[in-house]
Amino acid sequence: MKSIFKHFFSQCARPEGFLGRVMLRFMNFGHSPLTNWGLGHVVFSEGMTMLDIGCGGGATLRRLLKRSAGGKAYGIDLSEESVGKARRLNKRLLGSLVFVEQGSAESLPWADETFDVVTAVETVYFWPDLPKCFLEVKRVLKPGGQFAIMLEVIASDSAWTGVVEGMTVRSPEELSDMLCQAGFSQVEVFRKKPSYATIKGIRR
Repeated sequence: MKSIFKHFFSQCARPEGFLGRVMLRFMNFGHSPLTNWGLGHVVFSEGMTMLDIGCGGGATLRRLLKRSAGGKAYGIDLSEESVGKARRLNKRLLGSLVFVEQGSAESLPWADETFDVVTAVETVYFWPDLPKCFLEVKRVLKPGGQFAIMLEVIASDSAWTGVVEGMTVRSPEELSDMLCQAGFSQVEVFRKKPSYATIKGIRR
């Protein structure tokens, strides 16, 4: 039973197969309160070009479009299962306002200064080289563009780190420092009890 439990929650990192599809449905629903709260700390306007890294099942792409009339939402995820789910969820707008690619935060397949907003919801735990990834996010953001990391705050010695394979926990303050080191400005940490945090930085 313990191995099945661990295998299911390890799907958080890279959903695959039947359990991965179940996890994606769970994430689309379960991340909703955090995402809606976190997006409240992002300044939106009409016609924005937005990217969600680690887009999972694609629900955040819908939420982004609701906040920027006439905007476009792009998603990227390592998991083929996630890409398929995100495309199906947004199929009506796919290719016109929604675009989903398979790939990594370490090497984003877009030109410099493409996006007004980049989001990362419950995913930086699994990014293999955060300094490199943060520089890559900075590269694809327009000057003045916003990067918002949304996560549930977990202690570094939490049992979850032993359950979810490949998970590395950093505090909001550590992530804030790393964004500053990557050259982001106006870095802020927002918290909501008991465990939500949003870390936002602006590309200079």
